[in-house]
Amino acid sequence: MTIKTAIIGYGFSAKTFHLPFIEALDQFELSAISTSQTPDAYLIDRQVTVYETADQLIDDSDAELIIITAPNDSHFRLAERCLNNKKHVIVEKPFVITSNQGKILSALAIKNDLKLSVYQNRRWDGDFLTLQNLIETNTCGDIKYFESHFDRFRPQVQDRWREKAVVGGGILYDLGPHLIDQALVLFGAPQAITARCLELRKNAQVTDYFHIQLHYPGLEVVLQASPYSAGPNLRFQLQGTKGSYVKYGLDPQEGRLKEGILPNDPTWSQESPEAFGTYYDGETANPVITLPGGYQIFFEKMHDAIKNNQPVPVDPEHNTVVIQLIELALESSHRGQTLTFEI
Repeated sequence: MTIKTAIIGYGFSAKTFHLPFIEALDQFELSAISTSQTPDAYLIDRQVTVYETADQLIDDSDAELIIITAPNDSHFRLAERCLNNKKHVIVEKPFVITSNQGKILSALAIKNDLKLSVYQNRRWDGDFLTLQNLIETNTCGDIKYFESHFDRFRPQVQDRWREKAVVGGGILYDLGPHLIDQALVLFGAPQAITARCLELRKNAQVTDYFHIQLHYPGLEVVLQASPYSAGPNLRFQLQGTKGSYVKYGLDPQEGRLKEGILPNDPTWSQESPEAFGTYYDGETANPVITLPGGYQIFFEKMHDAIKNNQPVPVDPEHNTVVIQLIELALESSHRGQTLTFEI
């Protein structure tokens, strides 16, 4: 039962994080794309219908599923139009710009009996799956502190829309959804939040650094993204009553997708031993084999949701909570206060 799939946008996100899986998985067939670019050989060879605008694609294509990879501030309008045209939808992160928009889309999907999901692919990073396993097996004991970073070395502002003063621009709406989503998967919603969301680089127009603390009973969670980390970059630090797990570097899937490696081999996402994290128990240090990741799992679950009425891989209502926390982080930073969080 192949799903005819269309993609809005033909930039980095579409080419790196979506097209390779549509091509590799038999459950999907690419039928249409909207882009202002001249169609290239990839689209021509596969006889993909190219629309000049997203609205034309939504209104005229025969796709069952539409993937939205357009700029952040258009997510709500495009997703709403898709749902009103009886299309299932995957929205790239961030889901939307405001939590109210998320609530509207979730309700509309339910009303129209359609599947709506958010592409939080990093739930299927190998190191995150390893982290989940360590918590589930009580390897570190009772968790007291968790630190999650997405630091990079980008000291110069780049000329791209994500770094301009546009609604939904900046690193908080770019990398923040990944870190916040993962924290919610691990620990649920916090009781309160304290945040610093800053413009640290010269000529920065939007947030390019954030340091967020999520406060739980007996647990502190720190989420950070900085443009001044030249490496090695901490990814995770998990501290508990029995020991700690420390992991450096990013999951290899994005790098391999950029290289053009298709996700059609069971070993494609495996991490090399030198990149494994380390478990410390106070006396010894031992490497922890990273479990294999797999962004293809998201798409397989989406297929099951559409064809077999299974749950979507990422619940849009959950990701509305992600947006609520982004809104509250900005308010906390502006006010210089710790704010209570209520769903």
